[in-house]
Amino acid sequence: MSNYSTAASPVAIVTGGASGLGYAIAEKFVKNNIRTIIIGRNEEKLQAATQAFGEYATYIVCDLSNLAEIPKLVAEIAERFGKIDILVNNAGINQKKPFMDVTDEDFQNVIMTNLTAVFSLSREVVKVMVEQGNGSIVNISSMAAQYGIPKVISYTAAKTGIEGMTKAMAVELSPMGIRVNCVAPGFIATDMSAKALNNDPERKNKVLSRTPMGKLGEPADVAEAVYFYATQAAKYVTGTVLPVDGGNSIGF
Repeated sequence: MSNYSTAASPVAIVTGGASGLGYAIAEKFVKNNIRTIIIGRNEEKLQAATQAFGEYATYIVCDLSNLAEIPKLVAEIAERFGKIDILVNNAGINQKKPFMDVTDEDFQNVIMTNLTAVFSLSREVVKVMVEQGNGSIVNISSMAAQYGIPKVISYTAAKTGIEGMTKAMAVELSPMGIRVNCVAPGFIATDMSAKALNNDPERKNKVLSRTPMGKLGEPADVAEAVYFYATQAAKYVTGTVLPVDGGNSIGF
């Protein structure tokens, strides 16, 4: 892929691309000459990431939980870049609260960002991809969809929904040349996870003890899996969920 001129480069959208897993995914894309638009809420972070990535990266500030903005956002990207080849639905929020303390509003907020916005953005991007006759969508799930984790009920509901949606989308869209797959990261060393695990030694020990490889993953591990799905290397792969978890989902 490194032979593309900028004009002929594939065009990718990575939501939440300014930090954590999204940053690693966007970095992998731009290093392989994929023109990458990162979307997020924090302009300062987006600017810093785009500067670090170089000429193949650009950013757009958008709060995806504001659904009314999404059609306009996608139309603007399609018009500016002429196509959308890849969509990575990575943006998400988490919330750790005992089940009985989660309010309706708490639950809806997480569902809105982690599930509903993914649906809306995918729907609008698919309209562009159908016109092209090709495209690859990669959703990001979680271990919370593989087994039960306490105190993350809304996150779990959203991520389980993401995996179901991946399969439903793949069946409907693959005949139109659009592949849809999902990466389920295990416990990856990011700022967000470090905060969560370092403040909770018991949880950290539990994570490591049920991960056969006995260590946390790196954001780059997830980026490699997403890159595989996004490119022609995975041209006959659709509707799958790939755990990148050091064996955590099958660990004992």
